[in-house]
Amino acid sequence: MSASNNTNSKVEQHSDRPVLQYTVSMQDAVNHKYHVELFCSGWNSDTIVLRMPCWMPGYYQLMNYSGEVNNLQIMSESSDIKQIERPDKNSWKVFIQGGNPFRIDYDIKADRRFVANSFVDTTHAYIIPEATFMYINDRIDIPVTVKIESPGNWDKNVTGLDPVDGELNVFVAPDFDVLYDCPLLAGKLEELPSFRIYGVEHRFAGYKIGDFDRTIFLEDLEKAVKAGIDIIGDIPYKQYTFIAIGQGRGGIEHSNSATVSFDGTGLNGREAMRRTLSFLTHEYFHLYNVKRIRPFELGPFNYEGENRTNLLWVSEGLTVYYEYIILKRAGISDEKELFSDFESNININENNPGRLYQSLVQSSYKTWDEGPFGNQGTDPGKSISYYDKGPCVGLILDFSIRHATQNKKSLDDVFRFLYQEYYKKLHRGFTDAEFQQACENIAGITLNDEFEYVYTTREIDYNKYLAYAGLKLTMKTDKNTGRKNLTISRLENMNEEQAAVLKGWMSD
Repeated sequence: MSASNNTNSKVEQHSDRPVLQYTVSMQDAVNHKYHVELFCSGWNSDTIVLRMPCWMPGYYQLMNYSGEVNNLQIMSESSDIKQIERPDKNSWKVFIQGGNPFRIDYDIKADRRFVANSFVDTTHAYIIPEATFMYINDRIDIPVTVKIESPGNWDKNVTGLDPVDGELNVFVAPDFDVLYDCPLLAGKLEELPSFRIYGVEHRFAGYKIGDFDRTIFLEDLEKAVKAGIDIIGDIPYKQYTFIAIGQGRGGIEHSNSATVSFDGTGLNGREAMRRTLSFLTHEYFHLYNVKRIRPFELGPFNYEGENRTNLLWVSEGLTVYYEYIILKRAGISDEKELFSDFESNININENNPGRLYQSLVQSSYKTWDEGPFGNQGTDPGKSISYYDKGPCVGLILDFSIRHATQNKKSLDDVFRFLYQEYYKKLHRGFTDAEFQQACENIAGITLNDEFEYVYTTREIDYNKYLAYAGLKLTMKTDKNTGRKNLTISRLENMNEEQAAVLKGWMSD
């Protein structure tokens, strides 16, 4: 089983391109290892430099993927291999007579249960492409095939890659960008009934997904996905798959799938179910916001080092904003729960002294150094998380746009514009200035005051913006700890304009 990634079902072979064919097998799964074979033909140079990516798009940290490579060997029928060198820790330089086919074999250690790491045992394998498949230096444009050789008692493969017609467990990617965007889960897996939205199939499949009310889960997941689609108004994939990798940590977005840590046995109450759906909605909406509506710096990717951007507060923080909005519009959250979601972020941000030291753009840029939740280790209290302040600024921008346009426009219109203009028309990401300009064009006014909350550490005047929607923020302070407790509620005397903004915000 696989989801479509808008690729051809056969690799086109060009005379100026080598042929790369990978085979992944699980002979030593009991020791949390899997084996990779790379067959290469048509390479006409006397040397070839193979590189392992340093990171995985969607998880903005340098990873030691090359450090998990063991027992690397090069084999060739002509016995013309002269030397193998390591120019750096992420690359292998092979001296070989040009034009002769050769094979590279290596093992990968995979014993960490985390969404940005591969994991293998005797019952399943979660394969991170960046941690598995070496690319030829400066040639990520080369098509590639991947064959999965699973133990006989494993029954499914789930991936965003296209299957090769007529071949079992063989998949194709037109280039390494697509390959690296398509993790693979194999093993004794379970698939829930799929659902269609506007004729497009959506699947949920995974490993040990647990015992829970699957009917309610799928009904609500379908509602959330539809509400997300309706914000943008376009479906850019032929099939979408939620890939549940089992217990672990985290979730990572992809163009036509999301890999998520998932254990359904915990879905034993309304709030647990809602939180899980919020998590899945976040990863789903990323297929628009960051995979397609993206900062200029995040694509084409440089897999050899950090890809820094000031705009993760948009890609991540505003995706948090929309996961809350989507659940409310889908009927999964009520008004009280919606307010509670935003209160959580507001309280975390306002009780963090780092808000006085670090701006949103700084938190985005420095995530490679400090992590996505700020530096809480060596220098706590001096940084913030774009996951927390980002949705707060989302509220400010959305209410400002709605107020300026008498509720005729909203942040939704900004994202629809970015999708159409930069993804579909210009085929590139947007800059910091272009994002602000898009917001101002939709609002019809300058938003310099509002963007000060992005570029500076200015304290947020929440009540100014909440009032546009007939809301207010009330603060109580714990006398013993000094900790603030902030809550959102309706104004007692809401006018018609405020009521219209509130209604539009929760139901558009």
